[in-house]
Amino acid sequence: MSETSPRLRAVLEDIPTYKPGKPAGTGGPAGYKLSSNENPYPPLPGVLESVTAAACSFNRYPDMACTGLMDELSERFGVPRDHLATGTGSVGVAQQLLQATSGPGDEVIYAWRSFEAYPIITRISGATPVQVPLTPGDVHDLDAMADAITDRTRLIFVCNPNNPTGTVVHREELERFLDRVPDDVLVVLDEAYREFIRDVRVPDGVELYRRRPNVCVLRTFSKAYGLAGLRVGFAIAHEPVAVALRKTAVPFGVSQLAQEAAIASLRAEDELLGRVGSLVGERSRVMDALRAQGWTVPETQANFVWLRLGERTMDFAAVCEQAGVVVRPFPGEGVRVTIGEAEGNDIFMKVAEGYPKEG
Repeated sequence: MSETSPRLRAVLEDIPTYKPGKPAGTGGPAGYKLSSNENPYPPLPGVLESVTAAACSFNRYPDMACTGLMDELSERFGVPRDHLATGTGSVGVAQQLLQATSGPGDEVIYAWRSFEAYPIITRISGATPVQVPLTPGDVHDLDAMADAITDRTRLIFVCNPNNPTGTVVHREELERFLDRVPDDVLVVLDEAYREFIRDVRVPDGVELYRRRPNVCVLRTFSKAYGLAGLRVGFAIAHEPVAVALRKTAVPFGVSQLAQEAAIASLRAEDELLGRVGSLVGERSRVMDALRAQGWTVPETQANFVWLRLGERTMDFAAVCEQAGVVVRPFPGEGVRVTIGEAEGNDIFMKVAEGYPKEG
């Protein structure tokens, strides 16, 4: 047998594999998974029935055009169907955006730390990542991001709220930033956690897109809508970008089960808003408790909180797991903790209360 391996792209040697949140109950007593920003509630009313009905025909290919879902999204957001594109979660659509805009010699700007997939999908496309540090308050430094734009810049990600810090940028600063971005550079407003925002100063990206042809908005059904296991996300963008997204989509990537579940979820929005409201209330309870314990926690508008722990990060995560909850550590930086079931949140807060606040 030959010892020569097939030739693979050299760039892959230095690209890390995406690390998902560790599941509960693996290698320890943890019973609550607070590591993946999942919705702790079961599917919304009508979703399970729609998925069960769709399962009877999964011997057939799904509707590649996602016709029913596109119609629902068009009505829900008041945008033309030609301005919509779907994909396997918002991260799938993000990768399509990179395929459509960026390659070797191009640059992609994003804040850091931000969504862990950005550097991975950027480098897979062959483009050069340009990471701009967050401010000391763990917020996007939009002025520095604008200063980083060059004639090689093709795409800019703005994650709002930011993953993993939960922080947001406000309307005035975002508008000022967009005014500085050249018209031929695509700005992607990644709004995976939009439904959890309660700060009225945070703009809805869809309203910005309406006035700016170089703005694309990413949304997902994985978080608030509770369809993380079905992988369906979408983009709202002006027609040239939306057309490019449909060209770069994996054929039949969004299953019929996912399409029907997303449609049913959109139609159960009243129940959704109630559940999101409950999670936001629980978020406030956790934030108040952490601050009362002496932690410095950035204001979060997502369904998670961020503790900056530096070199103590992995130790804190291990203590949490031994106590019964799994959190998401970013070695050397901090932990992201999803707002989950009250029982799991209570365990996390008890660990935080007894853990030294300073290294």
